[in-house]
Amino acid sequence: MTHPLKVKQALCEQHAVTFAAGLATRGFIPIVAVYSTFLQRALDQIIHDVCIQNLPVIFAIDRGGIVGDDGKTHQGTFDLSYLSFIPNLVLASPKDENELQHFLNTAVKAKRPFALRYPRGSGSGIPLDDKWKELPIGKGEVLRNGDDISILAIGATVAPAMEAAERLAGKGVECTVVNARFRQTPGLIPDP
Repeated sequence: MTHPLKVKQALCEQHAVTFAAGLATRGFIPIVAVYSTFLQRALDQIIHDVCIQNLPVIFAIDRGGIVGDDGKTHQGTFDLSYLSFIPNLVLASPKDENELQHFLNTAVKAKRPFALRYPRGSGSGIPLDDKWKELPIGKGEVLRNGDDISILAIGATVAPAMEAAERLAGKGVECTVVNARFRQTPGLIPDP
């Protein structure tokens, strides 16, 4: 039996992004923390309210990638695709919790739209640096040099890429492993 009253529901993700954009116009650097799969509900707001205006809103995107027991509706498998085409948005995916803290520092100092994508669960347990660094936007890092093949990895795929390189080295295949860090950094939208 359906309820006789028709209730319209507003999606909170859309409101959160627009509210953050409003805060950014007043000098704040808001952080919108949201599951990857639910952020896609606010795609228009990300584009129109934040990125076209080049506002310093940081998106902390939890559960990027396959999330296992969280279920079908919580898989964060589309964020790299739907966020990578948005002009003015920096999209970064740190390899571990130490790099995440440096990316957060970089995002605050960048004063532009910035998305930080990270997987579900706890970090790998690596030590955290005492001082935060500002990472060069759009540049990856070479983690291992080899002459035979190159593996380009981003975010949670960096550790398995390093493991694969070690295994291949045991078979005589030397790999270069690059932590790509960034999916894409589209150019700025020119003023009319």
